[in-house]
Amino acid sequence: MYKCVIKRFIDIILSGIAIVLLAIPMLTISIAIKIDDSGPVLFKQKRIGENKNGQISYFTMWKFRSMKADAPHDIPTHLLDNSEQYITRVGKFIRKTSLDELPQIYQVFVGKISCIGPRPGLWNQVDLWEEREKYGANNVKPGITGWAQVNGRDELDIPVKARFDGEYAQMLNAGKFKGLVMDIKCLFKTVKTVLKSSGVVEGGNQEQEINSEETKAELTSK
Repeated sequence: MYKCVIKRFIDIILSGIAIVLLAIPMLTISIAIKIDDSGPVLFKQKRIGENKNGQISYFTMWKFRSMKADAPHDIPTHLLDNSEQYITRVGKFIRKTSLDELPQIYQVFVGKISCIGPRPGLWNQVDLWEEREKYGANNVKPGITGWAQVNGRDELDIPVKARFDGEYAQMLNAGKFKGLVMDIKCLFKTVKTVLKSSGVVEGGNQEQEINSEETKAELTSK
């Protein structure tokens, strides 16, 4: 009941309120991005979504653009030589404060993702998907933040991250509003984590990991 109905209702209410309250700050960030560096305001990236009939599904995740328009588009930050040269002044600030994630509020409202859930991996993160599959975490809609995010974020290795996501999935499916309790706990810990900028590792994020030499070659050839 909670996972299928109540959680979605809460997502709509929270994201709807956030869209209204954060409209001016988001507009301000959009203008600052355009002034700092010409190019699109949003950065769009292919991510892994919730399992569909036991198969990997994908969706396009939005962020505020934090890198220069002429930065290599399909190469993860940590593979770039001197990646700092590509990050804009505004980008450095919105990355550190996690404000680059704000466009995902709209994606919560339309049902692409949830407020709370496993952080969606990159399209090529097969290793993360396989680890999460062991714990049933792929059967949960991904979220802006989640149990792994508030327990280490970028500092976690993929197997550890997957176990945390599995713990979340288990609580969400446990019934008796255990999922609601877990979501409330994640929400409050997220606020604390963002305010402290805990677990942020620039250029070393496990989300950006390339899983094979073939994938690296494919990316760098584009």
